[in-house]
Amino acid sequence: MSADDARVYMDYTASSPVDPRVVEAMMPFFTRKYGNPASFHSFGAEVREPMEEARNKIGQLIGAEDPKREIIFTSGATESSNIAIKGTAYRSRGKNHIITTAVEHMSVINITKALMKEGFEVTVIPVDEYAMVDPGAISDAITEKTFLVSVMYANGEVGSIQPIKEIGKITRENKIFLHTDGVAAIGKIPINVIDENIDLLSFSSNDLYGPKGTGALYVRKGVSIQGVLQGGGQERGIRSGTEDIPSIVGFGKAAELIQEEMTQENKRIERIRDKIISGILDNIPESYLNGHPTKRLPNNVHVRFSYIEGESLILDLDEKGIACSSGSACAAKTLEPSHVLRACGLPHELVHGSILFTMGRWTKEEDADRVIEALPPIVKRLRTLSPLTPKELKEA
Repeated sequence: MSADDARVYMDYTASSPVDPRVVEAMMPFFTRKYGNPASFHSFGAEVREPMEEARNKIGQLIGAEDPKREIIFTSGATESSNIAIKGTAYRSRGKNHIITTAVEHMSVINITKALMKEGFEVTVIPVDEYAMVDPGAISDAITEKTFLVSVMYANGEVGSIQPIKEIGKITRENKIFLHTDGVAAIGKIPINVIDENIDLLSFSSNDLYGPKGTGALYVRKGVSIQGVLQGGGQERGIRSGTEDIPSIVGFGKAAELIQEEMTQENKRIERIRDKIISGILDNIPESYLNGHPTKRLPNNVHVRFSYIEGESLILDLDEKGIACSSGSACAAKTLEPSHVLRACGLPHELVHGSILFTMGRWTKEEDADRVIEALPPIVKRLRTLSPLTPKELKEA
């Protein structure tokens, strides 16, 4: 058994391995097929066609009507969201009101904060205890100045899946754009931008077991947005800059594989997810599931424990060869309590006692067994050390 085989990786939301089949598809475009797709000669042509094939595969994954015109390649979902939100803001024709939610990813939150400094108004819709937003609250917040609603498809921390189709019906009826951060959901659950009335969708390659540093923005035909990067006019002038062909080809291959394998793969991962949830809640007193109990991503287990801190749990589990996280990797450096759990109404002490396990393509059932075996004694030991733990729980 190698060192990697002895370790259990359950932090797929932070980063996923690249599928070897994706790597294989990418390899020729590093050394043999290295032309610029904007070039008119044969070197350009031999990469331009694979780039468009990848664009078509990615568009098919989300149900885009015209991938050639609607899929814009970017460096990742953060850039995609910047282009989507700022691009519509700068083309808003005098309207200045954005509606979003309290549980969005920090990339979206910080974009809206930046726009507020430029004079835009932002309404932040609260959520319930499961991090779910009420479509009615969004409808009530719409004014004659509203031009955009931005709601994530699913929450990457607690796993709750938002009612995007209902929200999309509201925005379409009010002739308002709907932007959706699809990072946590893409490849985990089916997304259809036409059926759900999504105008703008941000997502990234790595969440599909493709290469890092590559993403896409879906822009529905008829939606006019201003490019954030000015340059040579690539990607319909919305995102100038020479395209990263090897990564785009890998992105396309990853999307193709997800389409073929998602249904069967999700059934397997859901079994592992449910095994971990029941193994934790049934065996550890005062442990609780965060997020919606049924409307949740198939690979997400977010739990909290009274009287201890999640960071200590993560470090102790890492010593046992099990990798997990406390929530969003993009917010980990701040050491601030999760804004998602705070928005769900949890007090600071319970927010700090939460940890997240996320599974993926290479997670095995034995990995669940390792977690279920390792976690109870760690929780018990940490509670014994905590002055906050009641005596009866220490002795349990």
